[in-house]
Amino acid sequence: MQPVDFTTLTAIGAELRAEWLPARLEQVYQRDRYTVYLGLRTLNQRGWLLLSWHPQAARLCVSEAPPRTPDTFTFSQQLKHQLGSLALDAIVPISPWERVLDLQFTQRPGEPALWHLYVEIMGKYSNVVLANQDNVIVTAAHQVSAQQSSVRPIQTGEVYTLPPPLTDPTPKLTEALDRWQERVSLVPGALRRNLQKNYRGLSSALTLSLIHAAGLTPDQSTESLSTDDWQRLFERWQEWLQALEHETFQPGWTAEGYTVLGWGMTQAVDRIQTVVDRYYTSQIDQQEFVQLRHQLTQKLHTSLEKLRLKASVFQTRLQQSDVADRYREQADLLMANLQHWQLGMSAITLPDFTTEEPITIPLNPERNAVQNAQAFYKQQQKLKRARNAIEPLLAEVKAEINYLEQVEAAIAELETYQTAEDLNTLDEIRDELIQQHYLNDPEYRNANLTQKDSQSHPHHYITPSGLEVLVGRNNRQNDQLTFRTAGDYDLWFHTQEIPGSHVLLRLTPGTAPDTADLHFAANLAAYYSRARQSEQVSVVYTEPKHVYKPKGAKPGMTVYKHERTLWAQPQRGEGIVRQQGVKSER
Repeated sequence: MQPVDFTTLTAIGAELRAEWLPARLEQVYQRDRYTVYLGLRTLNQRGWLLLSWHPQAARLCVSEAPPRTPDTFTFSQQLKHQLGSLALDAIVPISPWERVLDLQFTQRPGEPALWHLYVEIMGKYSNVVLANQDNVIVTAAHQVSAQQSSVRPIQTGEVYTLPPPLTDPTPKLTEALDRWQERVSLVPGALRRNLQKNYRGLSSALTLSLIHAAGLTPDQSTESLSTDDWQRLFERWQEWLQALEHETFQPGWTAEGYTVLGWGMTQAVDRIQTVVDRYYTSQIDQQEFVQLRHQLTQKLHTSLEKLRLKASVFQTRLQQSDVADRYREQADLLMANLQHWQLGMSAITLPDFTTEEPITIPLNPERNAVQNAQAFYKQQQKLKRARNAIEPLLAEVKAEINYLEQVEAAIAELETYQTAEDLNTLDEIRDELIQQHYLNDPEYRNANLTQKDSQSHPHHYITPSGLEVLVGRNNRQNDQLTFRTAGDYDLWFHTQEIPGSHVLLRLTPGTAPDTADLHFAANLAAYYSRARQSEQVSVVYTEPKHVYKPKGAKPGMTVYKHERTLWAQPQRGEGIVRQQGVKSER
């Protein structure tokens, strides 16, 4: 992940000063343990300034409004208490070539600063610190004790101190080419390494883009550079320093990430805030997606293993209870032939009532014939009671396995992160598993409190005849499609006895789907199922009014009737997805 380096932070600060100062602080909201939002209002606009001290994605930028979930963090409450209704009057660097900005808050624009909010963008050491006008720390996003850092502790009541100064030389516009070249090439080595070792303010991403902009390679030795090479590289160096000096930046996207200098740009963007916000939001979402998908997959795998083992034990006990009738028959035979029993017998052979074939019955020699028969009757009753007790338990376990396999199939469809919709879909699956008590999450918040806009949406496709097809991506969407979205004239599709998505073919009154439309929807149902790798899959379809949710059934679980069957091909469903792309219905 590309970090916010000194150049990017300078560009962000310049744009914020030009567009957002002065601004009144109206709200403070903390989204998670690494991110706080400041609600700002100027004479012309309102917006949210995001401050993040995330170890891999620390940043400062204008962002979209945060979700409407309860804020339970102490840090944001302290910021709101101290800074509420004050004016953000200045955003200044605390020291040259330091990645720390001082957000100064005053009673009115132009007055002396009452509070300083220091935003430190320094990788895993990033922090946000609030200090009063005497520079005494009042609160910090991350408290650092003297035991954790003897160099620079950050604790309430202590005086705020600057980060330890860097010893590397600072780049200067006035430095001549000869002196600059001499410093970089003093010890021969790779060009990238020598640049970063001899000057401060150069991140790995900036160094690479600077070298590529000069038409050179990062691992090229300084000894191999010609006079023209050094001249081109120095021109790019001067271009960088002039951009910092005059605060003239060119934000845009590159093949690997983003740039604020225009080097290697594939698409220009008007505002630096847009680039920074989108890039890091996407990167963080992608990280969270991978971690959450792994967590859910592991949990489902463990739960299914336990349930399948339990089902196997129940099946074994049921098979044992199948011999209950044999015990009763043996007891009946014995009672009907008491005259053939003799003292001390360990077995007796008697003719079967129906076939008259000889049947050997084992006996307890210490018991008489009646006592042996009574023992057989008791064993038969015991096994019969066991069957009556085990059958509902086995049915319950099988239903639970079917449900978790349905969830597992939904997660399997989310193979890689593409858009924020993918993470929203996965979040809803996690919330569902928490509600069903398969996961424990002390930070879980009620889904009813979540902003509706943050909910995920089903996939959307168009048939050859122009009809709309919706595909659920998780159990919440499946229930939504089947029991709320579906109309009287629609058709509902699902793989037969195989976990998969609910698919809805939307129809208007008087519209009749042709065979191609039916196979189109069926192929999508087959593709978005656990049978995705099969050549052919049986898919049922019926009217939504014939689909029911049994009382007490888990999310996404349904029963249906009056169904018709089609043979579908998941490969054709995959072709539809590739041709039309993955779109979400909103």
